[in-house]
Amino acid sequence: MSSPNASPNAMAVGEDQTRRPRRPRRGVIAAFVVFSVVSTLIARRRGYNMGGNIVVRCRKGHLFTTIWIPLASFKAIRLGWTRFQRCPVGRHWSLVTPVKDSDLTDEERKFAAEHRDVRIP
Repeated sequence: MSSPNASPNAMAVGEDQTRRPRRPRRGVIAAFVVFSVVSTLIARRRGYNMGGNIVVRCRKGHLFTTIWIPLASFKAIRLGWTRFQRCPVGRHWSLVTPVKDSDLTDEERKFAAEHRDVRIP
């Protein structure tokens, strides 16, 4: 029984209410997770230390350390292999990319370790 103020299209109590909100398909989510895991493994094989503190370079050439976790980014906009985030060295917003540890000199590693961004992924 519906109230006198209810609209004529409103469902009465006890009517079939089986409609559920649409949920993302499990297959799409699973494919995304698998793709992310595979790309992380490929990056590690190529010499990039993904999944923790890594050295990145902004477009102006500044080096700094950031937390880089696949599938997680609260301080940056992920754009595939690059991220758009704030550079703490030059105090500007820029695209940053990971740098292979083998491509860095000891002096560059030390500089990057001294310059860290915000400590959230």
